[in-house]
Amino acid sequence: MTGDPRWLPRFEAELVQLGLEPARARQLAGETAQQAAEFGAGTAELFGPAHLYARHLVAALSAPGDTAPRTETPPGLARGRVLLRLEGVGKRHRRTTVFADVDLTVRAGEVAAVVGANGCGKSTLLRICAGLSTPTTGTVHRTARVGYVPQDGGTAGWLTPAEHFTLFGAAARMAPRRARSTGEHLARRLAWRPDRARCAQHLSGGTRQKLNLVLGELHAPDLLLLDEPYQGFDQGTYVDFWQQVRAWRDSGRGVVVVTHLLHDLRHVDQVLDLSAAAPGPSTAPAGGGHGTGRRA
Repeated sequence: MTGDPRWLPRFEAELVQLGLEPARARQLAGETAQQAAEFGAGTAELFGPAHLYARHLVAALSAPGDTAPRTETPPGLARGRVLLRLEGVGKRHRRTTVFADVDLTVRAGEVAAVVGANGCGKSTLLRICAGLSTPTTGTVHRTARVGYVPQDGGTAGWLTPAEHFTLFGAAARMAPRRARSTGEHLARRLAWRPDRARCAQHLSGGTRQKLNLVLGELHAPDLLLLDEPYQGFDQGTYVDFWQQVRAWRDSGRGVVVVTHLLHDLRHVDQVLDLSAAAPGPSTAPAGGGHGTGRRA
């Protein structure tokens, strides 16, 4: 029992696109179909969308201890490829300098944290990274596939989660059914089963933030920009979130996360202290000097 007859061909094709040899991809597709038959469930029902499961499986096969033969990762997911580069970026509002001379490079397979005192412009910088705001000075180079999760807003109160999935999926040229199934699958990884009849305005703050996270990842971006994305999360969901960040890193994505929690920094590869790029004395607890990212 495999359910959608198109799932396995899509899964196999995605594995090949992610760098596996065709023979290895066929083997894994056969094993996946066998597992679904043993559970008496459809592949889509058991494993979620084919393209996402393929990414997760390739990431798992790349983990230490796996003995499967390796192939070169394609350029789209190649570790070390620059996904975001800021050079001398600054922002002014009228006569007030928010920050200046910010340099940051984020490569595939890296997680960067942006820290700093309240009001130093962390959210503004992330909007610049996403292309939603223009810097006053400097240059920004980014990959084409970007997912942005704001700290506030980002959802329409009168739409249900499923309607959000359809709307955001349409912007990424995803078919409505695929967008909804992908959104529901991503939600389950955050221990959330969306109620199809409940509008976003009736969700708790933590659940709305889960919806924001799902929408940011819906189109499988290469670079994720997250502005304190765990607001309202309970401890279990907070742990799930950082496990997901590690999965994104392992699959070759880049992640930039704004945070004010110092213990978050143990999860990241480099830290950008934006207070060091703001006028006046620096007050942030960790940093890289004049806004330059440093290794954690």
